[in-house]
Amino acid sequence: MMRRWIYPILAGGIVALGAYQATLLATPYALMSAAMTKIGAQAPANRFAFSPMATVDNQPIVRPSPDLSYSTCVFDLTKGPVLLDVAPVPGRYWSVSIFDARTDVAAVRSDRDTRGGPARLALMRQGQKAPSGYEPVLLGYDRGLALIRILLANPSEFPVVDAIRRKSTCKQRPATN
Repeated sequence: MMRRWIYPILAGGIVALGAYQATLLATPYALMSAAMTKIGAQAPANRFAFSPMATVDNQPIVRPSPDLSYSTCVFDLTKGPVLLDVAPVPGRYWSVSIFDARTDVAAVRSDRDTRGGPARLALMRQGQKAPSGYEPVLLGYDRGLALIRILLANPSEFPVVDAIRRKSTCKQRPATN
């Protein structure tokens, strides 16, 4: 009697294991795709979107910090490297994080890493070259997200910080091999 049920039970277990693994693999892509679609509505690919300060009524991301200013760029490397020039904000903590299409962090640079200077990153795929003066960040996917965060001690500082952060750029560079 038991032998009759062993094969259906094993088959069900294999299907369940396969579905579990597929879910684990697909979820990061699905989440990042949804985030890039939402953020991409604010600015075209390879251009920063500069969000207002987060409030209860305006939350551009899930659980934003009320003392951080956010700037985002959905990037696309299919036509060549994307160059990030992140303007430093004197006297403030700031960082730029690069996330790939799978939500993995590819790079993080901050005011501490640049010693008060700008962050200049070339987001690229294998075989592409970074222009002089840019730090290469190799990615395994064509799409992803760059996120700048700037710490404010007081919301009244936002207009000054906003003017500085708008000097940051995210732009496509034609492919060179």
